[in-house]
Amino acid sequence: MLEHLLQQSGYPAVLLGTFLEGEMALLLAAYLALRGYLSIELVALFAFCGTYASDQLWYFFGRRHGRRILARRPHWQGLGDKALLLLRRHPDLWVVGLRTVMPLAIGLSGYSWRRYLPLDAIGVAIWASGLGLAAYHLGAALETLLGDFRRYQRYVFGALLLAPGFWLRQRLRRSAH
Repeated sequence: MLEHLLQQSGYPAVLLGTFLEGEMALLLAAYLALRGYLSIELVALFAFCGTYASDQLWYFFGRRHGRRILARRPHWQGLGDKALLLLRRHPDLWVVGLRTVMPLAIGLSGYSWRRYLPLDAIGVAIWASGLGLAAYHLGAALETLLGDFRRYQRYVFGALLLAPGFWLRQRLRRSAH
């Protein structure tokens, strides 16, 4: 039953998890692929789609509302300033290379959307496949730490499904303050 549920809900959870957060959702999904519940190829594909959509949304927000967003999040201001400085020096390298606050800063910088779209796709593909495959192949170490997976599989699956909700709740709390 759990295997069927993972196969039905696992990929949408990977999509949503990578759209909202990224690394943790991909790492958990790669581990589930190692255990045979998911396909690592589909995990990488759904991780790509979720992250790419998130990057495009943050780019758009940066383009339209970047200064306002940074003003409302003082802890992002320093990162945004550093990102803009780095973008002036080597713009294409940073589009391909970083995931965090960069899409917002790239949009804010006035970087061409036509140029951003394909370079971001390259960067996200490298991230999704590279991190996904690394986690998949290094999953044996995680199994050693967890011991018998069958004892913990419900917790891992629950974490995969609940993590986006907790993340969203935290974001809503932070934006309310």
